[in-house]
Amino acid sequence: MDKTDAELVEKAKSGDTASFEILVKKYQDKIYNLANYVCLGLKSEADDVYQETFINAFKNISKFKGKSGFGTWLYRIAANNCWMKFRKKKSEKLVSLEDVREMEDLTHADEIRKKELSESVAKALSKLSVDFRLAITLADIQGLSMEEAAKVLKITVPAFKTRLFRARRVLQKELE
Repeated sequence: MDKTDAELVEKAKSGDTASFEILVKKYQDKIYNLANYVCLGLKSEADDVYQETFINAFKNISKFKGKSGFGTWLYRIAANNCWMKFRKKKSEKLVSLEDVREMEDLTHADEIRKKELSESVAKALSKLSVDFRLAITLADIQGLSMEEAAKVLKITVPAFKTRLFRARRVLQKELE
């Protein structure tokens, strides 16, 4: 029988590393995907955010109060780590995805179109502020509800809806 997040968290709080490992396995893909989108596909940045998120969560599991879901708490840690990365690099110009990724040898026209569309979206996302990228990533890519995403960002639901609306509008202009 699978244990709930709450049960696993309680065991992890009492030092059970196996329970924490189960939580990591459950959320690792979601956290990595969030980091990857927000860090503009820069693998080293995404890897750093991913690792820092789980290290921070492990160190601070005793501070988790359970007022939100464990996944929401992890997203919040990951979002904070993304913000910290970009604050440090504020004056640095970010490298575009086109400069980082080598074109793969694709055979099907559909695969080529999907890749071009993905790169266009990634390039457009890279032009958005971190706040806007987080809003789009949490709502549109990760599929969090407005309430969950607002909790992650520690803002009200109306504030999140406004941010998401503005982010989508800017993204749409970038894609045109």
